[in-house]
Amino acid sequence: MNSGQRLAPGVEIDGYVLEAHLHRGGMAALWRVHHPNLPGPAIMKIPMLSDPSDPTAIVSFEVEQMIMPLLTGVHVPRFFGSGGFESVPYLVMEELPGHSLRKRFEESPLPPEEVATLGHKIATALHALHKQQVIHLDVKPSNIMFRERPDGSQGEAVLIDYGLARHDHLPDLLAEEFRLPMGTGPYISPEQVMRVRNDPRSDLFALGVMMYHLATGQRPFGFPTTVRGLKRRLIDIPKAPRALNPQVPPWLQEVILHCLEVDPEQRYGSAAQVAFDLAHGDQVALTGRAERLADDGTGARFKRWFKSIGVEQATRSVSRTLESAPIIMAAVDLSQEWEALAAALRTAARRVLQTEPSARLACVSVLRTNRIGMDVTTDEAGRNLHVTRLVELKHWARPLELPPERVTFHVLEAPDPANAIIDYAATNRVDHIVIGSRGNSTLRRYLGSVSAKVVTQAECTVTVVKAQRDDAPNKP
Repeated sequence: MNSGQRLAPGVEIDGYVLEAHLHRGGMAALWRVHHPNLPGPAIMKIPMLSDPSDPTAIVSFEVEQMIMPLLTGVHVPRFFGSGGFESVPYLVMEELPGHSLRKRFEESPLPPEEVATLGHKIATALHALHKQQVIHLDVKPSNIMFRERPDGSQGEAVLIDYGLARHDHLPDLLAEEFRLPMGTGPYISPEQVMRVRNDPRSDLFALGVMMYHLATGQRPFGFPTTVRGLKRRLIDIPKAPRALNPQVPPWLQEVILHCLEVDPEQRYGSAAQVAFDLAHGDQVALTGRAERLADDGTGARFKRWFKSIGVEQATRSVSRTLESAPIIMAAVDLSQEWEALAAALRTAARRVLQTEPSARLACVSVLRTNRIGMDVTTDEAGRNLHVTRLVELKHWARPLELPPERVTFHVLEAPDPANAIIDYAATNRVDHIVIGSRGNSTLRRYLGSVSAKVVTQAECTVTVVKAQRDDAPNKP
Protein backbone atom coordinates (compact mmCIF):
# COMPACT_ATOMS: atom_id res chain seq x y z
CA MET A 1 0.00 0.00 0.00
CA ASN A 2 1.23 3.53 -0.77
CA SER A 3 0.90 6.42 1.68
CA GLY A 4 -1.87 8.07 -0.30
CA GLN A 5 -4.18 5.06 -0.41
CA ARG A 6 -7.34 5.19 1.70
CA LEU A 7 -7.64 2.66 4.51
CA ALA A 8 -10.62 0.36 4.07
CA PRO A 9 -11.57 -3.29 4.63
CA GLY A 10 -9.74 -5.52 2.16
CA VAL A 11 -6.72 -3.20 1.79
CA GLU A 12 -3.40 -5.03 2.21
CA ILE A 13 -0.42 -3.55 4.06
CA ASP A 14 2.79 -5.60 3.96
CA GLY A 15 0.77 -8.83 3.79
CA TYR A 16 -1.68 -7.79 6.55
CA VAL A 17 -5.25 -7.53 5.26
CA LEU A 18 -7.54 -5.00 6.96
CA GLU A 19 -10.77 -6.64 8.14
CA ALA A 20 -12.65 -4.15 10.30
CA HIS A 21 -12.14 -0.68 11.74
CA LEU A 22 -12.38 -1.08 15.53
CA HIS A 23 -11.58 2.29 17.06
CA ARG A 24 -10.37 5.78 16.26
CA GLY A 25 -8.73 7.71 19.09
CA GLY A 26 -6.96 11.01 19.30
CA MET A 27 -3.57 9.59 18.32
CA ALA A 28 -4.22 6.29 16.51
CA ALA A 29 -6.74 4.09 14.71
CA LEU A 30 -7.16 0.38 15.43
CA TRP A 31 -7.94 -2.21 12.76
CA ARG A 32 -8.51 -5.93 12.97
CA VAL A 33 -6.22 -7.63 10.46
CA HIS A 34 -5.27 -11.12 9.39
CA HIS A 35 -2.08 -12.54 7.92
CA PRO A 36 -1.37 -16.03 6.57
CA ASN A 37 1.52 -16.46 9.03
CA LEU A 38 -0.50 -15.54 12.13
CA PRO A 39 -2.60 -18.05 14.10
CA GLY A 40 -5.66 -15.76 14.11
CA PRO A 41 -6.87 -12.17 13.94
CA ALA A 42 -4.56 -9.44 15.19
CA ILE A 43 -4.76 -5.71 15.86
CA MET A 44 -3.02 -3.11 13.69
CA LYS A 45 -2.40 0.27 15.27
CA ILE A 46 -1.93 3.13 12.81
CA PRO A 47 -0.96 6.60 14.16
CA MET A 48 -3.06 9.61 13.18
CA LEU A 49 -0.81 11.92 11.20
CA SER A 50 -3.45 14.21 9.71
CA ASP A 51 -2.46 17.23 11.85
CA PRO A 52 1.18 18.15 11.07
CA SER A 53 1.13 20.84 13.78
CA ASP A 54 0.94 18.15 16.48
CA PRO A 55 4.05 15.94 16.44
CA THR A 56 2.97 14.03 19.56
CA ALA A 57 1.42 11.18 17.57
CA ILE A 58 4.61 10.73 15.57
CA VAL A 59 6.92 10.70 18.60
CA SER A 60 4.58 8.43 20.60
CA PHE A 61 4.51 5.98 17.71
CA GLU A 62 8.32 6.00 17.57
CA VAL A 63 8.44 5.31 21.32
CA GLU A 64 6.00 2.41 21.07
CA GLN A 65 7.81 1.04 18.02
CA MET A 66 11.06 0.94 20.02
CA ILE A 67 9.63 -0.54 23.22
CA MET A 68 7.04 -3.12 22.16
CA PRO A 69 9.42 -5.58 20.43
CA LEU A 70 11.40 -5.77 23.70
CA LEU A 71 8.45 -6.75 25.90
CA THR A 72 7.69 -10.33 26.88
CA GLY A 73 5.29 -12.22 29.13
CA VAL A 74 1.55 -12.62 29.63
CA HIS A 75 1.05 -9.06 30.92
CA VAL A 76 1.85 -7.37 27.60
CA PRO A 77 0.31 -7.92 24.16
CA ARG A 78 2.31 -10.21 21.89
CA PHE A 79 4.10 -8.16 19.24
CA PHE A 80 4.00 -9.36 15.61
CA GLY A 81 5.52 -6.62 13.44
CA SER A 82 5.72 -2.95 12.48
CA GLY A 83 6.12 -0.62 9.52
CA GLY A 84 7.90 2.71 9.22
CA PHE A 85 6.95 6.10 7.85
CA GLU A 86 8.18 5.26 4.35
CA SER A 87 4.69 3.96 3.54
CA VAL A 88 2.07 3.42 6.27
CA PRO A 89 3.42 3.39 9.84
CA TYR A 90 1.86 0.63 11.93
CA LEU A 91 2.21 -1.78 14.82
CA VAL A 92 0.68 -5.26 14.81
CA MET A 93 -0.05 -7.11 18.03
CA GLU A 94 -2.29 -9.88 19.31
CA GLU A 95 -6.00 -9.20 19.65
CA LEU A 96 -7.25 -9.53 23.20
CA PRO A 97 -10.95 -10.48 23.37
CA GLY A 98 -13.36 -8.65 25.62
CA HIS A 99 -13.48 -5.13 26.98
CA SER A 100 -10.98 -2.95 28.76
CA LEU A 101 -11.25 -2.17 32.46
CA ARG A 102 -13.05 1.07 31.55
CA LYS A 103 -16.41 -0.72 31.46
CA ARG A 104 -16.18 -1.62 35.17
CA PHE A 105 -15.74 2.03 36.12
CA GLU A 106 -19.21 2.74 34.80
CA GLU A 107 -20.51 0.35 37.47
CA SER A 108 -18.52 1.72 40.43
CA PRO A 109 -18.44 1.66 43.37
CA LEU A 110 -17.61 -2.02 43.31
CA PRO A 111 -17.48 -4.39 46.29
CA PRO A 112 -14.18 -3.97 48.18
CA GLU A 113 -13.12 -7.55 47.49
CA GLU A 114 -13.46 -6.95 43.72
CA VAL A 115 -11.50 -3.71 43.98
CA ALA A 116 -8.73 -5.62 45.76
CA THR A 117 -8.79 -8.42 43.16
CA LEU A 118 -8.58 -6.01 40.22
CA GLY A 119 -5.89 -3.96 41.96
CA HIS A 120 -3.87 -7.11 42.63
CA LYS A 121 -4.03 -8.14 38.96
CA ILE A 122 -2.93 -4.70 37.78
CA ALA A 123 -0.15 -4.43 40.36
CA THR A 124 1.13 -7.84 39.27
CA ALA A 125 1.19 -6.68 35.65
CA LEU A 126 2.99 -3.46 36.58
CA HIS A 127 5.64 -5.37 38.51
CA ALA A 128 6.28 -7.61 35.50
CA LEU A 129 6.62 -4.52 33.29
CA HIS A 130 8.92 -2.69 35.70
CA LYS A 131 11.20 -5.73 35.88
CA GLN A 132 11.70 -5.26 32.14
CA GLN A 133 13.02 -1.71 32.82
CA VAL A 134 9.86 -0.07 31.48
CA ILE A 135 7.60 2.50 33.15
CA HIS A 136 4.18 2.77 31.50
CA LEU A 137 3.33 6.37 32.52
CA ASP A 138 -0.20 6.20 31.10
CA VAL A 139 -1.90 3.63 33.32
CA LYS A 140 -5.65 4.13 33.03
CA PRO A 141 -8.78 1.96 32.62
CA SER A 142 -8.77 1.99 28.81
CA ASN A 143 -5.16 0.76 28.77
CA ILE A 144 -5.86 -2.37 30.80
CA MET A 145 -7.23 -5.55 29.24
CA PHE A 146 -7.54 -9.07 30.64
CA ARG A 147 -6.70 -12.43 29.21
CA GLU A 148 -9.51 -14.94 29.08
CA ARG A 149 -9.13 -18.35 30.71
CA PRO A 150 -10.41 -21.52 28.97
CA ASP A 151 -13.47 -21.52 31.26
CA GLY A 152 -14.30 -17.94 30.26
CA SER A 153 -13.21 -16.35 33.55
CA GLN A 154 -10.95 -13.32 33.83
CA GLY A 155 -7.24 -14.06 33.66
CA GLU A 156 -4.12 -11.91 33.89
CA ALA A 157 -4.16 -8.15 33.40
CA VAL A 158 -2.53 -6.94 30.18
CA LEU A 159 -1.10 -3.42 29.84
CA ILE A 160 -1.54 -1.88 26.40
CA ASP A 161 -0.52 1.40 24.67
CA TYR A 162 3.14 2.24 25.27
CA GLY A 163 3.16 5.58 23.47
CA LEU A 164 4.08 7.52 26.62
CA ALA A 165 6.27 4.84 28.19
CA ARG A 166 9.94 5.07 29.10
CA HIS A 167 12.58 2.36 28.86
CA ASP A 168 15.67 2.66 31.03
CA HIS A 169 18.02 1.78 28.19
CA LEU A 170 16.39 3.70 25.33
CA PRO A 171 16.28 7.42 24.54
CA ASP A 172 13.36 9.23 26.15
CA LEU A 173 12.14 10.99 23.02
CA LEU A 174 9.13 12.56 24.74
CA ALA A 175 11.27 14.19 27.42
CA GLU A 176 13.72 15.42 24.80
CA GLU A 177 11.13 16.97 22.50
CA PHE A 178 8.32 18.23 24.75
CA ARG A 179 8.18 20.53 27.78
CA LEU A 180 4.64 19.84 29.02
CA PRO A 181 3.49 17.01 31.34
CA MET A 182 2.65 13.85 29.42
CA GLY A 183 -0.19 11.63 30.59
CA THR A 184 -3.94 11.48 31.17
CA GLY A 185 -5.32 14.14 33.52
CA PRO A 186 -7.05 12.06 36.22
CA TYR A 187 -4.18 9.55 36.53
CA ILE A 188 -0.99 11.54 36.11
CA SER A 189 1.28 11.55 39.18
CA PRO A 190 2.54 14.71 40.93
CA GLU A 191 6.11 14.08 39.75
CA GLN A 192 4.91 13.65 36.16
CA VAL A 193 3.32 17.08 36.45
CA MET A 194 6.85 18.33 37.20
CA ARG A 195 8.13 16.40 34.13
CA VAL A 196 9.80 13.59 36.08
CA ARG A 197 9.49 10.50 33.87
CA ASN A 198 11.87 7.96 35.40
CA ASP A 199 10.13 6.78 38.56
CA PRO A 200 8.13 3.50 38.45
CA ARG A 201 6.18 4.69 41.48
CA SER A 202 4.34 7.03 39.10
CA ASP A 203 2.50 3.95 37.84
CA LEU A 204 1.58 3.09 41.44
CA PHE A 205 -0.02 6.51 41.83
CA ALA A 206 -2.17 5.83 38.76
CA LEU A 207 -3.11 2.45 40.22
CA GLY A 208 -4.17 4.21 43.42
CA VAL A 209 -6.36 6.59 41.41
CA MET A 210 -8.10 3.68 39.72
CA MET A 211 -8.68 1.75 42.95
CA TYR A 212 -10.02 4.94 44.56
CA HIS A 213 -12.51 5.40 41.70
CA LEU A 214 -13.56 1.75 41.75
CA ALA A 215 -14.07 1.85 45.51
CA THR A 216 -15.93 5.17 45.73
CA GLY A 217 -17.41 5.89 42.30
CA GLN A 218 -15.49 9.20 42.18
CA ARG A 219 -12.15 10.34 40.77
CA PRO A 220 -9.84 11.55 43.57
CA PHE A 221 -8.64 14.60 41.59
CA GLY A 222 -11.48 15.16 39.14
CA PHE A 223 -10.64 15.57 35.45
CA PRO A 224 -8.23 18.51 35.15
CA THR A 225 -7.42 19.77 31.66
CA THR A 226 -4.81 22.44 32.44
CA VAL A 227 -1.31 22.34 33.93
CA ARG A 228 -2.54 24.56 36.75
CA GLY A 229 -5.29 22.06 37.51
CA LEU A 230 -2.80 19.18 37.44
CA LYS A 231 -0.48 20.97 39.87
CA ARG A 232 -3.16 20.99 42.55
CA ARG A 233 -2.36 17.36 43.33
CA LEU A 234 1.03 18.57 44.55
CA ILE A 235 -0.87 20.28 47.37
CA ASP A 236 -4.27 18.65 47.81
CA ILE A 237 -4.98 15.11 48.91
CA PRO A 238 -8.30 13.45 48.07
CA LYS A 239 -11.18 12.85 50.42
CA ALA A 240 -10.84 9.64 52.38
CA PRO A 241 -12.47 6.75 50.46
CA ARG A 242 -14.34 5.71 53.62
CA ALA A 243 -15.89 9.19 53.85
CA LEU A 244 -17.44 8.60 50.43
CA ASN A 245 -18.20 4.89 50.84
CA PRO A 246 -18.37 3.49 54.39
CA GLN A 247 -18.20 -0.04 52.94
CA VAL A 248 -14.49 0.45 52.19
CA PRO A 249 -12.56 -1.40 54.92
CA PRO A 250 -9.75 0.48 56.71
CA TRP A 251 -7.05 -1.78 55.28
CA LEU A 252 -8.13 -1.06 51.69
CA GLN A 253 -8.18 2.69 52.38
CA GLU A 254 -4.67 2.28 53.79
CA VAL A 255 -3.46 0.67 50.56
CA ILE A 256 -5.19 3.19 48.28
CA LEU A 257 -3.93 6.27 50.12
CA HIS A 258 -0.46 4.76 50.41
CA CYS A 259 -0.38 4.62 46.60
CA LEU A 260 -1.64 8.23 46.40
CA GLU A 261 1.03 9.86 48.54
CA VAL A 262 2.21 13.10 46.95
CA ASP A 263 5.86 12.30 47.62
CA PRO A 264 6.88 9.11 45.75
CA GLU A 265 9.27 8.30 48.59
CA GLN A 266 6.21 7.90 50.83
CA ARG A 267 4.47 5.48 48.45
CA TYR A 268 5.02 1.75 48.18
CA GLY A 269 8.50 0.91 46.99
CA SER A 270 7.31 -1.43 44.25
CA ALA A 271 4.20 -2.78 42.57
CA ALA A 272 5.03 -6.18 44.08
CA GLN A 273 4.56 -4.70 47.56
CA VAL A 274 1.16 -3.31 46.54
CA ALA A 275 0.12 -6.71 45.17
CA PHE A 276 1.29 -8.38 48.37
CA ASP A 277 -0.85 -6.15 50.59
CA LEU A 278 -3.89 -6.52 48.35
CA ALA A 279 -3.56 -10.31 48.62
CA HIS A 280 -3.12 -10.21 52.42
CA GLY A 281 -5.52 -7.48 53.54
CA ASP A 282 -5.80 -8.92 57.03
CA GLN A 283 -2.12 -8.23 57.61
CA VAL A 284 -1.90 -4.69 56.26
CA ALA A 285 -0.35 -2.47 58.94
CA LEU A 286 -2.82 0.37 59.60
CA THR A 287 -1.59 3.94 60.01
CA GLY A 288 -3.34 7.27 60.17
CA ARG A 289 -4.26 6.80 56.52
CA ALA A 290 -6.67 4.00 57.41
CA GLU A 291 -8.69 6.01 59.91
CA ARG A 292 -8.67 9.39 58.17
CA LEU A 293 -12.13 10.75 57.42
CA ALA A 294 -11.70 14.53 57.62
CA ASP A 295 -9.88 16.69 55.07
CA ASP A 296 -6.40 18.05 55.64
CA GLY A 297 -5.92 21.40 57.32
CA THR A 298 -4.35 24.50 55.77
CA GLY A 299 -1.03 23.88 57.51
CA ALA A 300 -0.52 20.45 55.91
CA ARG A 301 -1.47 21.81 52.48
CA PHE A 302 1.04 24.66 52.87
CA LYS A 303 3.81 22.20 53.78
CA ARG A 304 3.12 20.16 50.65
CA TRP A 305 3.09 23.33 48.52
CA PHE A 306 6.39 24.49 49.99
CA LYS A 307 7.97 21.08 49.39
CA SER A 308 6.70 20.94 45.81
CA ILE A 309 8.67 24.09 44.95
CA GLY A 310 11.91 22.17 45.27
CA VAL A 311 10.95 19.03 43.36
CA GLU A 312 13.99 17.74 41.48
CA GLN A 313 14.43 15.12 38.81
CA ALA A 314 14.98 11.65 40.25
CA THR A 315 18.10 9.91 39.03
CA ARG A 316 17.57 6.27 39.98
CA SER A 317 16.90 3.70 37.31
CA VAL A 318 13.84 1.47 37.34
CA SER A 319 15.92 -1.53 38.37
CA ARG A 320 17.56 0.37 41.22
CA THR A 321 14.16 1.49 42.52
CA LEU A 322 12.91 -2.10 42.52
CA GLU A 323 16.10 -3.38 44.13
CA SER A 324 15.67 -0.92 46.99
CA ALA A 325 12.25 -2.34 47.93
CA PRO A 326 12.51 -6.15 47.78
CA ILE A 327 10.23 -8.73 49.38
CA ILE A 328 12.31 -11.09 51.54
CA MET A 329 10.88 -14.44 52.62
CA ALA A 330 12.08 -16.27 55.72
CA ALA A 331 11.08 -19.94 55.54
CA VAL A 332 11.16 -20.84 59.24
CA ASP A 333 11.32 -24.37 60.67
CA LEU A 334 9.81 -24.13 64.15
CA SER A 335 10.47 -27.68 65.32
CA GLN A 336 11.57 -27.47 68.95
CA GLU A 337 14.67 -29.57 68.36
CA TRP A 338 15.82 -27.04 65.84
CA GLU A 339 15.89 -23.89 67.97
CA ALA A 340 19.53 -23.30 67.02
CA LEU A 341 18.63 -23.36 63.32
CA ALA A 342 15.77 -20.95 63.87
CA ALA A 343 18.15 -18.59 65.67
CA ALA A 344 20.71 -18.81 62.87
CA LEU A 345 17.95 -18.11 60.34
CA ARG A 346 16.91 -15.03 62.30
CA THR A 347 20.50 -13.77 62.30
CA ALA A 348 20.73 -14.22 58.53
CA ALA A 349 17.39 -12.46 57.99
CA ARG A 350 18.57 -9.56 60.15
CA ARG A 351 21.69 -9.12 58.02
CA VAL A 352 19.65 -9.02 54.81
CA LEU A 353 17.18 -6.51 56.26
CA GLN A 354 19.98 -4.26 57.51
CA THR A 355 21.30 -3.91 53.97
CA GLU A 356 17.80 -3.26 52.56
CA PRO A 357 16.05 -0.72 54.81
CA SER A 358 12.94 -0.63 52.58
CA ALA A 359 12.57 -4.41 52.32
CA ARG A 360 9.43 -6.26 53.41
CA LEU A 361 9.82 -9.52 55.36
CA ALA A 362 7.33 -12.35 54.88
CA CYS A 363 7.74 -14.92 57.67
CA VAL A 364 6.51 -18.29 56.44
CA SER A 365 6.19 -21.64 58.20
CA VAL A 366 4.75 -24.81 56.68
CA LEU A 367 2.40 -27.05 58.64
CA ARG A 368 2.78 -30.44 57.01
CA THR A 369 -0.50 -32.19 56.13
CA ASN A 370 -1.24 -35.73 55.01
CA ARG A 371 -1.67 -36.54 51.34
CA ILE A 372 -4.25 -39.20 52.24
CA GLY A 373 -6.47 -39.41 55.29
CA MET A 374 -7.60 -37.07 58.02
CA ASP A 375 -5.30 -34.40 59.40
CA VAL A 376 -4.99 -33.65 63.10
CA THR A 377 -5.93 -30.00 63.64
CA THR A 378 -5.31 -29.71 67.41
CA ASP A 379 -2.53 -30.76 69.78
CA GLU A 380 -2.91 -32.88 72.94
CA ALA A 381 -4.01 -29.80 74.89
CA GLY A 382 -6.75 -29.02 72.36
CA ARG A 383 -4.99 -25.97 70.89
CA ASN A 384 -5.44 -25.20 67.21
CA LEU A 385 -2.20 -26.16 65.45
CA HIS A 386 -2.46 -23.41 62.84
CA VAL A 387 -2.97 -20.69 65.45
CA THR A 388 -0.20 -22.12 67.62
CA ARG A 389 2.24 -22.10 64.72
CA LEU A 390 1.27 -18.50 63.87
CA VAL A 391 1.98 -17.39 67.45
CA GLU A 392 5.33 -19.21 67.36
CA LEU A 393 6.20 -17.52 64.08
CA LYS A 394 5.51 -14.07 65.51
CA HIS A 395 7.59 -14.97 68.56
CA TRP A 396 10.46 -15.97 66.26
CA ALA A 397 10.37 -12.60 64.50
CA ARG A 398 10.01 -10.43 67.62
CA PRO A 399 13.79 -10.00 68.22
CA LEU A 400 14.10 -8.49 64.73
CA GLU A 401 12.17 -5.46 66.08
CA LEU A 402 10.59 -4.66 62.73
CA PRO A 403 7.77 -2.10 62.50
CA PRO A 404 4.39 -3.66 61.59
CA GLU A 405 4.44 -2.27 58.06
CA ARG A 406 7.62 -4.23 57.25
CA VAL A 407 6.65 -7.76 58.35
CA THR A 408 3.85 -10.25 57.74
CA PHE A 409 3.23 -13.81 58.97
CA HIS A 410 1.94 -16.79 57.03
CA VAL A 411 1.32 -20.41 58.04
CA LEU A 412 0.95 -22.66 55.00
CA GLU A 413 -0.67 -26.09 55.17
CA ALA A 414 0.68 -28.51 52.59
CA PRO A 415 1.92 -32.11 52.23
CA ASP A 416 5.13 -30.92 50.54
CA PRO A 417 6.85 -28.02 52.37
CA ALA A 418 9.30 -27.34 49.54
CA ASN A 419 6.55 -26.99 46.94
CA ALA A 420 4.56 -24.78 49.30
CA ILE A 421 7.53 -22.46 49.79
CA ILE A 422 8.32 -22.35 46.06
CA ASP A 423 4.69 -21.64 45.13
CA TYR A 424 4.32 -18.95 47.78
CA ALA A 425 7.48 -17.20 46.59
CA ALA A 426 6.34 -17.25 42.95
CA THR A 427 2.77 -16.11 43.70
CA ASN A 428 3.90 -13.21 45.88
CA ARG A 429 6.86 -12.14 43.69
CA VAL A 430 9.41 -12.76 46.45
CA ASP A 431 12.88 -11.44 45.59
CA HIS A 432 14.94 -13.54 48.00
CA ILE A 433 14.37 -16.57 50.24
CA VAL A 434 16.26 -17.26 53.47
CA ILE A 435 15.82 -20.91 54.50
CA GLY A 436 17.42 -23.27 56.99
CA SER A 437 19.00 -26.63 56.28
CA ARG A 438 18.81 -29.53 58.73
CA GLY A 439 22.00 -31.28 57.72
CA ASN A 440 23.28 -33.94 55.36
CA SER A 441 22.21 -37.38 56.50
CA THR A 442 22.48 -40.22 53.98
CA LEU A 443 18.70 -40.56 53.82
CA ARG A 444 18.27 -36.81 53.29
CA ARG A 445 20.81 -36.79 50.46
CA TYR A 446 18.96 -39.69 48.85
CA LEU A 447 15.46 -38.25 49.16
CA GLY A 448 16.38 -34.60 48.72
CA SER A 449 16.02 -31.90 51.34
CA VAL A 450 13.50 -29.07 51.43
CA SER A 451 16.23 -26.46 51.13
CA ALA A 452 17.89 -28.23 48.18
CA LYS A 453 14.59 -28.36 46.28
CA VAL A 454 13.91 -24.69 47.00
CA VAL A 455 17.41 -23.71 45.80
CA THR A 456 17.04 -25.62 42.53
CA GLN A 457 13.43 -24.71 41.70
CA ALA A 458 12.72 -21.26 43.14
CA GLU A 459 12.51 -18.39 40.65
CA CYS A 460 14.40 -16.03 42.98
CA THR A 461 17.73 -16.11 44.81
CA VAL A 462 18.05 -18.27 47.94
CA THR A 463 20.29 -18.17 51.01
CA VAL A 464 20.64 -21.47 52.87
CA VAL A 465 21.47 -21.24 56.58
CA LYS A 466 22.87 -24.06 58.68
CA ALA A 467 22.93 -24.15 62.47
CA GLN A 468 26.30 -24.46 64.12
CA ARG A 469 25.47 -27.60 66.13
CA ASP A 470 27.42 -30.81 66.41
CA ASP A 471 24.78 -32.65 68.41
CA ALA A 472 21.85 -32.01 66.10
CA PRO A 473 19.95 -35.20 65.32
CA ASN A 474 19.70 -36.35 61.74
CA LYS A 475 16.07 -36.38 60.62
CA PRO A 476 14.92 -37.09 57.09
